[in-house]
Order: sequence, then structure tokens, then C-alpha cells
Amino acid sequence: MVFNLVLVFAIIILLVILSMVWPPNSPWAPWWRTNRKTARAICRLAEISKDDIVYDLGCGDGTFIITTAKEFGAKAVGIEIEPTRFLISKIRIIFNGLSSTITAKRENFFNTDLSNATVVIVYLIPKTLEKLLPKFQKELKKGAKIVSYKYPINLKIKKEDSKNNLYLYII
Repeated sequence: MVFNLVLVFAIIILLVILSMVWPPNSPWAPWWRTNRKTARAICRLAEISKDDIVYDLGCGDGTFIITTAKEFGAKAVGIEIEPTRFLISKIRIIFNGLSSTITAKRENFFNTDLSNATVVIVYLIPKTLEKLLPKFQKELKKGAKIVSYKYPINLKIKKEDSKNNLYLYII
């Protein structure tokens, strides 16, 4: 009985660790964290201000949306389907006193209406970015910005921060 519990626990830990180094063309969503330094670079590249409504598709533990709201004054919406990551982001939002500025939703971002977004942030694998492109073109208003971390999208790049692997697009 104890051996089985230890084995299950070890497997869960290995899966969490593996999800952090997942290959970019995998069909599964990796848990790649965005650190605060990169979050700030994204905000500067997109010129995020208090007038923006920023959507983070696959917000993970909420680092980006917390940085955006706390340091740049924007309203933020974090979309996360995975329950553990969602719970972590909700707890962090509450502990940072940002519940009135940040909305975290546990849902599939393919089903999320993006029409209110002025800025959309993505740190997703290339296959997912490809599938999201028609959604961006359909739902985002003219002038809305998209920032992709690490992987380019099949759109015309407006600005690039090669030091931080960031790509800015404007609809």
C-alpha cells in the first residue's frame, strides 16, 4: 500500500517536471513559466498601460497577469484550462490583492471570446498558435496587439525583441 502511494507520488512529480521541458511540437501543453523579467519585457514591447485589457492565453501560475496589473496598471484576464495551474493563479491573484483588476477563468481559450482584448499574450507551442490564428483574425479588433513569446505567428511582425524572444503583431 505504502509502495503504491510512493510510486503514484513519484509519477506525478516526474510528470510535473517533464511538463516544464516538453518539446515544442508536442500535442500536450507544457508548463513553461514566464518569469517577471520577461513579463516586464512583454509589457514594454506592447506598450501596455492602464487603458489596456490584456488576455493571457494559458496563464499558468499568473506571473504575467499579476505583473501586468501590479506594475503597468492594466486590467488582465488569465485563461487556464489545467486545474492546478488555475488554482495557483487564483491564489496568487488573491494574495496580491488584485481580484478587482484581474479575472482568472478556468476554460479552454479556444472557447473564450477575445473581442474585448486590446492585447493578447501567448506562450504556446507552434501547432497551437497556428490553430489560434483564425480566431485572432476573427475576434480581435483592428489595432489589437498580440505578443508571442518564443515562437512566431504567421502574421506580419510589427516589432521584435530578439534578446527576449518576443514578437509583436498588430491586427
